[in-house]
Amino acid sequence: MTPRTPPEPPTSRAGADRAGADSAGDRGRRSRSGAPTLDAASKAIIEQLQGDGRRSYAAIAAAVGLSEAAVRARVQKLTDGGVLQIVAVTDPLHVGFQRQAMVGIKVSGDMTDVASRLGALPEVAYVVITAGSFDILAEVVCEDDEHLLEVISREIRTLTGVAETETFVYLKLNKQHYNWGTR
Repeated sequence: MTPRTPPEPPTSRAGADRAGADSAGDRGRRSRSGAPTLDAASKAIIEQLQGDGRRSYAAIAAAVGLSEAAVRARVQKLTDGGVLQIVAVTDPLHVGFQRQAMVGIKVSGDMTDVASRLGALPEVAYVVITAGSFDILAEVVCEDDEHLLEVISREIRTLTGVAETETFVYLKLNKQHYNWGTR
């Protein structure tokens, strides 16, 4: 992935380092959605990490035109602010989980409460409140079909507010990526 051109640097390297350490590029600004507004350097750092989450701060610094210390400070602020998460993404089949499924859930009552309780279940990897046929979609990762049945019948369907579920068992994962860039 080709990094975007960073903004014009301040007149000194120390100025660039202070800007990175103090603000991680957002300076407290927020978009209409409430998300922090990121500057070009922070976006370039994110894109570098999306390409390779193990990339060194020194390599990122060289690519985006900041010092290593400024990159480290920006990554820490982005992580602390919930903008960025650096994790090892595994293939569930290779680490002992033979069954994945998406569960469509219709709710009677407060969707956010049900979504919050679903998110607390260890087998639930992903929860979204949606518009359409289902109020909530929850991705579950289980050891096998018996485990999936247990999670659906004893955990999900017993939650107060869950009116109906439909389970979509994954037969094959064709695409999953995390390098969509920034806007």
